[in-house]
Amino acid sequence: MINSTKYDKIIVMNEENQNKTQGNADDLEALLNVLPFDVANAVRKENDFANLLEIILDLGRYPSARFVSGEIRLLDRFVNHDDLEYVTSRVSEFDADNRAGMERTLHRISAMRNRRGRVVGLTCRVGRAVYGTIDIIEDLVNSGESILILGKPGVGKTTILREAARTLADKKRVIIVDTSNEIGGDGDVPHPAVGSARRMQVPKPSLQHEVMIEAVENHNPEVIVIDEIGRELEALAARTIAERGVQLIGTAHGNALENLLLNPTLSDLVGGIESVTLSDDEARRRGTQKTVLERRSPPTFNILVEIQERNRLNVHRDIASAVDAILRGYPLAPEERYRDEQGKIRMQRASQAKAPTASQSLRAGKNMENSPFQRRSANGDAQPRQKNRKERYEDFVDPEDSILNLEDSREKRIFVFGVARNRLLQAIKSMNAPVVIVREMKDADMFLTQRRYYRDRLQPIVDAEAKGLPIFVIRSNSMAQIEQFLADTFGLATPQQKREKDDEALAQVDIAVDLLQAGEPFVDLQPTFAHIRKRQHELAREYGLVSQSFGKDPNRYVRIYRD
Repeated sequence: MINSTKYDKIIVMNEENQNKTQGNADDLEALLNVLPFDVANAVRKENDFANLLEIILDLGRYPSARFVSGEIRLLDRFVNHDDLEYVTSRVSEFDADNRAGMERTLHRISAMRNRRGRVVGLTCRVGRAVYGTIDIIEDLVNSGESILILGKPGVGKTTILREAARTLADKKRVIIVDTSNEIGGDGDVPHPAVGSARRMQVPKPSLQHEVMIEAVENHNPEVIVIDEIGRELEALAARTIAERGVQLIGTAHGNALENLLLNPTLSDLVGGIESVTLSDDEARRRGTQKTVLERRSPPTFNILVEIQERNRLNVHRDIASAVDAILRGYPLAPEERYRDEQGKIRMQRASQAKAPTASQSLRAGKNMENSPFQRRSANGDAQPRQKNRKERYEDFVDPEDSILNLEDSREKRIFVFGVARNRLLQAIKSMNAPVVIVREMKDADMFLTQRRYYRDRLQPIVDAEAKGLPIFVIRSNSMAQIEQFLADTFGLATPQQKREKDDEALAQVDIAVDLLQAGEPFVDLQPTFAHIRKRQHELAREYGLVSQSFGKDPNRYVRIYRD
């Protein structure tokens, strides 16, 4: 039993701690006041309110408190029915999802019941309005794109969601679909932490999808915030809302994008997966087996945020591209964001392994027969190569290989067999590829041939393999195949892609003219090459406008003025 002098000291320490963490702890005393007296005092004695997550009361067991660092026992006595009834009598009625709250707070009391419906356990979860947590993804929230936030329970998804609703409500019409009153708190009046966002409560969890549709049809929102999308009907309702042009910000349980893809209930949020049977020609062109997995439809959400831990997360800015890459077996590296020890936000992109081309995949052995989820281990490493077999480039060699490091400024020497040299020279010149054709195989860095010669295992190909040269195979001797080989190998644009990019850059001038006529004082075009900038200046003069270039290559761009 705690004596009064010591208890007073604990209360004073508690008040000091609350002053220090104001804005983080959301009225913790209100939660402690509904707990049995000795349990509440034990929590106060720990004096670690900033890291308190939950208080657990299970019948016939010791009461415990869960902190960020771990779980501790609060008392040396067991919890009895009187303790549980003491708590349940001081909170609101439990809903169909066995959750209750406290008026104008963010705390949540969740019940566990026996088969006869009697409460035998309580999880008293601390709800906090932590201001400033949104700054790590503030640029994404303000982009207007729909965002899905993934993370395991208790990692801070709802806290970020609440803060996003508050910041967006200052400039947009925001409606929160609050199924368990976890975002806006219990009671009819929302918690101040959601700002001026409006809140729609859900009578039953199974009706969440209907309230989502009702919010769009009746209240004209620009943004809808949803917590814990977990049912198929909710996923379908989210797609309907997104197709009506409303920005969605929602959460779901999961660790990574791969988990969501394999979840049949929620995979539609990221486009879904379906099995597709390819024709023989298409399978050969892609370098895959005939039955492949493909994305079924455009994703409901554009951006995915994976919360790894507090203050550290991964961002997929383009879910469609990320899903397609995973289904090909070579996932894209996400953007990593975290707060350092000084509280500054850092962003970095993990190193990205280079995927093989279709021609390399055709000869990659069993690798293409595996599921795309099996081609890569969880940490992104390639599968082990077969033993007693020479390593070749088509086997997806390590990008650090000194021979094939394409970031090396030295020109690559290539020996060709069965490929038209004049066409290859023309393509090298037109694409400005760092390649020199050599006449002797001993001088070469790589070997290029056609598929029919490689299939026949002619002597030059056997010699190239014996020397350990990386072998590249193209399907035919056409200019298109040669250009695609150079583009895939050296990261270049084909002449057709260059023309399309040039046309797009010139079309920007027409768009800029429309904007200037609409009242804009000036318009900045996208950075581009010098010869395109010259043409943009000429077009601006034809329209009777003034233009000027700014910046340094490769970020130099043209600005067009109205006067």
